[in-house]
Amino acid sequence: MSAHPSSPSATAPALRIDLRGLKCPLPVLRAQKELARLSPGDRLILECTDPMAAIDLPNLARETGDIYEGRSEEQGFTAHHIRKGPTP
Repeated sequence: MSAHPSSPSATAPALRIDLRGLKCPLPVLRAQKELARLSPGDRLILECTDPMAAIDLPNLARETGDIYEGRSEEQGFTAHHIRKGPTP
């Protein structure tokens, strides 16, 4: 299913944040800070080397109402994909 061309996700590139080398809880704290600045529908990609991020980031998204869209293994790090959820 593709995004509607006028939706923010179809036009706005994802914001990539390099969190490589940071250990728990720093990746989650940085993600929280960046998500707070985004608009609903904006995408965030977090580049992490901390294995705990695979547990912590989905939990953060669940707690904040954002959408954890999964992760991808890249050379030397894991990219975690989060979409900013609707504003309450």
